[in-house]
Amino acid sequence: MPDWPALTTRDRRLTRYLLAALLLAGVAVVAQVDLDRMQNLALSRYGPNTADTVASWRELIVEITPLPDADKIRRTNQFFNSRIRWQQDIDIWQQNDYWATPLETMARRTGDCEDFSIAKYMTLLLAGVEINKMRITYVKAQMGGAYGTTFQAHMVLAYYPQPSAEPLILDNMVDQIRPASRRPDLRPVFGFNSRGLWVGGAASAATNDPGARLSRWRDVLQRMSADGLG
Repeated sequence: MPDWPALTTRDRRLTRYLLAALLLAGVAVVAQVDLDRMQNLALSRYGPNTADTVASWRELIVEITPLPDADKIRRTNQFFNSRIRWQQDIDIWQQNDYWATPLETMARRTGDCEDFSIAKYMTLLLAGVEINKMRITYVKAQMGGAYGTTFQAHMVLAYYPQPSAEPLILDNMVDQIRPASRRPDLRPVFGFNSRGLWVGGAASAATNDPGARLSRWRDVLQRMSADGLG
């Protein structure tokens, strides 16, 4: 990816919130998955259409689990990009920033960039991709092409074949999975998964800040657990 830019005050604040959330959430990552529970919740909460979508999602996981990672990320990216329509949180949830669980995203059939990234991340975890190969990455996306002067907050899922390798970018705005060097429109700020947070390409040192707020990441981890994903 391009060089990490200097963090704004807002970026630093969000980084602190996420790090505190990761510490509070611990390393719980899909410890006890109950997809039957998720299937039942899909039917009881949202009806047969959502239950069918979740059934297709479960079939996808079964089909791609024995495949190489390259096939897993391609099919997962295609599954969500073809079924989920991008929409702003304010229109979906009447909130400015809401991070949906995969079940909620599949139920609404709409989501913003965070929702796409979270759903792809969890799907790949369930399909056996190593957690250390994935980071949900907060970026600034250049709008309007190469000469655009506006940058918008955005999230993508970065997949690292090897720890020092150039990541591949799974993005709801661009269907094709491309290496980071072919996404000059993205300026990374930080990346995280259920085990850590990275700023400037290095693992962040742990900190214990009792005044830090619980982040949306911790909240969505808890709600995913209630849905059967943990």
